[in-house]
Amino acid sequence: MNNFGYKASSDGAAVTVSSKPPGGEAGTWKDFITVTKPGILRTNLVAAFGGFWLASQWDVDYIKMILTMLGTALVMASSCVFNNYFDRELDMKMERTRNRSLPTGRLTPTTVLTYAIILGIVGLAVLFFFSGVLAGLLGILGMFVYVVIYTLWLKRSSTWSTSVGGISGAMPPVIGYVAASGKIDAGAWLLFALLFLWQPPHFWALAIRRVEEYRAAGFPLLPVVKGVERTKWQCIPYLVLLIPVPILMYAYGYTGWVFMVVTLVLSLVWLIFAVIGFKTNDNEAWGKKVFLFSINYLTISFLLMIFDTAHKAL
Repeated sequence: MNNFGYKASSDGAAVTVSSKPPGGEAGTWKDFITVTKPGILRTNLVAAFGGFWLASQWDVDYIKMILTMLGTALVMASSCVFNNYFDRELDMKMERTRNRSLPTGRLTPTTVLTYAIILGIVGLAVLFFFSGVLAGLLGILGMFVYVVIYTLWLKRSSTWSTSVGGISGAMPPVIGYVAASGKIDAGAWLLFALLFLWQPPHFWALAIRRVEEYRAAGFPLLPVVKGVERTKWQCIPYLVLLIPVPILMYAYGYTGWVFMVVTLVLSLVWLIFAVIGFKTNDNEAWGKKVFLFSINYLTISFLLMIFDTAHKAL
């Protein structure tokens, strides 16, 4: 889910991306959708909705909620399109990304860059005018971290890219929360913690599965630079810190006991999976299992959080 959210060639030579579609193949409206990474958008829209709902405590301004989700979606889409634009050369070197719209030439770099700028301007305008200044500023922060800090800098140079990139991935529920509440309080911080702590072990499971692809493409991810064993150890503190989050959300009166119990159990199961990973010899199978579990963890947790949000006191 980096998620807001988540090159040069290995021999130092520039990789040229053709501005013409191969074989005369032109881009379609589907290409304009795929460069926004709709899978990431769906996941983060659920998170933004959950944040807004939690702050509203069932007393929901539905018009404002819809506009907040629209603005958040456009800002996230812009960030993902920028990511596609800047990563177009590296995408040519990985099996799972080489058929994207930019590497194949179905969309030109100029078109994609323009598209990203328009989406960002419109999305931020919606947030500032309809969701509040604080929501708009958080949208800018999320974009800056994802596009500049993560994509342009750390993704190409440091194993810290995943951890720092988690800041942008944790923004959607916080944007939703502050749009409804107008403030950053304990609820906003707990939502941030839930998404921020979830992301590194989620993404590292994928990175372990595809470590050789990332190595060939030149990404300095943790399993590439430090090894799979070190990456497994690095997951543990995030998963341990994730355990008290649902307890605190219940203790502070944001959610009911159902969310607390189920999410706490899921957190403990995830930690057990991580510990079991030290004994397995099939890292690809283990990584796939943990990656899929992490997706279900987030989906179940946010759905339960929505249904078990505390009602506003009358």
